[in-house]
Amino acid sequence: MSSRKSILLLGLAAIVAAGAFAAWGPGAPALRKTTSLVAAEPPQQSRPQGEKQNPVIRMDEERIALAKIEQVKVGPATMATRLSVPAVVAPDADRVAHVSVKLSGTVAELRKNIGDEVEKGEVLGALESREVADAKSEYMAARLSNDLQQDLAARDKAAWGSSKAIPEQQYIRSRNAASQTAMRLDIARQKLLALGVDESEIAAIPQAPEETLRLQNVRAPISGRVAERKVDLGTAVGRDNLETELFVIVDLSRVWVEMAVNSSDLPVVREGQSVVVSVRGGPVGAGKIIFVSPLLDKDTRAARVVATLDNPDRLWRPGSFVTAAIAVDSRPVSVAVPAVAVQSVNGRKVVFVRTAEGFEKRDVVLGLRDDGMVEVTSGLAAGETIASSNTFPLKAELSKPGVED
Repeated sequence: MSSRKSILLLGLAAIVAAGAFAAWGPGAPALRKTTSLVAAEPPQQSRPQGEKQNPVIRMDEERIALAKIEQVKVGPATMATRLSVPAVVAPDADRVAHVSVKLSGTVAELRKNIGDEVEKGEVLGALESREVADAKSEYMAARLSNDLQQDLAARDKAAWGSSKAIPEQQYIRSRNAASQTAMRLDIARQKLLALGVDESEIAAIPQAPEETLRLQNVRAPISGRVAERKVDLGTAVGRDNLETELFVIVDLSRVWVEMAVNSSDLPVVREGQSVVVSVRGGPVGAGKIIFVSPLLDKDTRAARVVATLDNPDRLWRPGSFVTAAIAVDSRPVSVAVPAVAVQSVNGRKVVFVRTAEGFEKRDVVLGLRDDGMVEVTSGLAAGETIASSNTFPLKAELSKPGVED
């Protein structure tokens, strides 16, 4: 009995020993299984830097309209290389009129004052002149004499031509007299024109009241604005047969921009080139060079260059100092955007590209700048649509937690 127990105990011990050997021996499968499970777990990999997604600002059409964000599709453009020079605004010499008279008399009426707008042919004032009265009276007498002589010549011609009822010599004398009176009438008319009386006033002289014969209207030769009035009521004019200036009228719908260009820069400046005119804190305008002086100033060694500039809103005042940027060269670029569309974020230049969800912040590299446009050399492709103005709300959205990064 005791021997059987001993055999059972020895067998149990052998089984336990065999299990331990299987569990902890060199070829233990349990250890290999655990190691293989750890190795099979995928490692955490970071996204390559080049594939990093740009921040997206979610914004629907209603919010875009509410924020007044304008959009533009970008594409190629022509950018100019410009030479900046100081300049001054001046009146267009072809649009300045000095209203003067040479006849003697006094100022009887003034209808326009400094600053008034006038139209070409509009009456500015009137002069009372004995010289004008004498010339009008002479014209009236010449006209009456000519009318009578022309009628007489017509009757004599009819009488001599049909039945020879009058001698030929009488007809010839009548015809010559009619020619002389017509010539005297034309001389009287030309005298009135020289005194400043226009054709319509001459035609109205026979029907005009007698008291107006001594008055001479002064009319505006151009449309514009009265810049100066140099006489008052009762001022004597035309003394000693000298011309007297009454008004100065200036049309500022177009002005000149006068530049002083150094002799070293003149080889690249030509007539016909475009010019961008600007003033700090003021308007910006586009003009064209119409004159490059062949002469240099003996003191500054600079040449006078003149450009024309349209001025419909009268924003450019003569005498103002401005900067003129002359387009001396140009080249095409693949992508150009409005300069106002570019924002600075963390020291980088960015634009906001339209996407289906809203706008995507896009880093860009800039190139040439010209007339409110800037070249984009990297970061943007032609045909993409960007926010072109009022982009500050988009920049502010970048700091909010809802922006995807």
